[in-house]
Amino acid sequence: MEFGWLGLTLILFAFLLVFMTIGIPVAFSMGITATIMVVLFLNPAMLIQMARMSFVVSTSHLFLVAPLFVLMAGVVSHSDIAERSYLAATKWFNRVPGALPVSTIVACSAFAAISGSSPATAAAIGYASIPEMLKHGYSKRMAVGVVAAGGTLGILIPPSVVMVIYGILTETSIGSLFIAGIVPGLFLAALMITYVIVESMREGTAKPLNIRVTWSERFSSLTGIWPVMLLFLIVMGSIYSGLATTTEAAALGALGALLLTIRRPDMRHGGLSKVLLTTAQTTTMLMMLIIFGSFFGFVVSRLGIAHGMIESVTSANLQPWMVLTLYIVVLLILGCLMDPASMMVITLPLAFPVLSKMGYDPVWLGIIVTIAVEIGMITPPVGLNLFVLKGIVPKEVTMTDIMAGSAPFIVVMLVGLLVVVLFPQIALWLPQMMAK
Repeated sequence: MEFGWLGLTLILFAFLLVFMTIGIPVAFSMGITATIMVVLFLNPAMLIQMARMSFVVSTSHLFLVAPLFVLMAGVVSHSDIAERSYLAATKWFNRVPGALPVSTIVACSAFAAISGSSPATAAAIGYASIPEMLKHGYSKRMAVGVVAAGGTLGILIPPSVVMVIYGILTETSIGSLFIAGIVPGLFLAALMITYVIVESMREGTAKPLNIRVTWSERFSSLTGIWPVMLLFLIVMGSIYSGLATTTEAAALGALGALLLTIRRPDMRHGGLSKVLLTTAQTTTMLMMLIIFGSFFGFVVSRLGIAHGMIESVTSANLQPWMVLTLYIVVLLILGCLMDPASMMVITLPLAFPVLSKMGYDPVWLGIIVTIAVEIGMITPPVGLNLFVLKGIVPKEVTMTDIMAGSAPFIVVMLVGLLVVVLFPQIALWLPQMMAK
């Protein structure tokens, strides 16, 4: 019995959904599904491709980027850089309406430049900022919502592990993706700041901080965040200047983070071993996702599903913006159910060939995908940042408060996503300038 590409697609995702529903991790669900499809509809001899892909992924210099940035994020999370960033921000923005939420977003933006992780950014800044905002009269929902949303900047402002995964899966320059993420990241941060100022004025908590800060104290506070600037310059400066590849820049960043924090007592007394263990666990998870995701994409291609989709979209005379909109909607829905890496590994083998054929720039598309999946970080019921915050907030803050506080920021981020879609140069201007 022969099936068309649509029938094969339905069978493929039916198997995948069944395995995920019974609790099998996404990576292994994809591997099992792809194996079944090969045995049923292709040649079992093609299973050797899984071994080949495992070897290619595990020996690729590009894959080294992910564990190195994971290591850098883990190391800086054990430092006091986040607390110093928040303290410096409060001194610089103490006269701004909604000073503490604004300072929180600024601190998240700074910490994002060296963490590459959304949950790590939310947790590190949340420890310092949430108690302060509650003490100064901000609502519980504002206090946790601004941290949850600010934390998402960790996967948009480079370096970003999510961008690394996208680059590996689509063979797009990771360095170009990093450069392209800077302006959209700052733009989203500006939108969040605008919202919290307006909302603080509405809540009646917009009064500036009742502390006197001299300009001398403001400039002195910057000495506490010099590791942030130094690591950012090491990583991004070496990529921009062409002095190092993305992999080499990641190694320099990890080494720099270790040198800056290794003398801390908590790092010497078991902290480093915990960071290394977490890095190994995260790296293993990412490797399994990419290996089985690559094999899943191989099966999608050999079954003719990707080709069938391209032909169907072309013959249906659908406008490119319609297809892009549909893909974004799918990502936003999946964001309610799974983590960013899993979303990308499942959808990109199908969506990327179609969107590339329609002429979309892969770098710009990478930024769109990154923003869409970062919205999922604060979308219930499976938003990772929501659960991270639940573990660090005071007991009187409920999960309902965290979800309700994050909801307005979902709207803010959707507005930012729409603007970047309508004006691609927001993402492409800086890469194009660097290419000249």
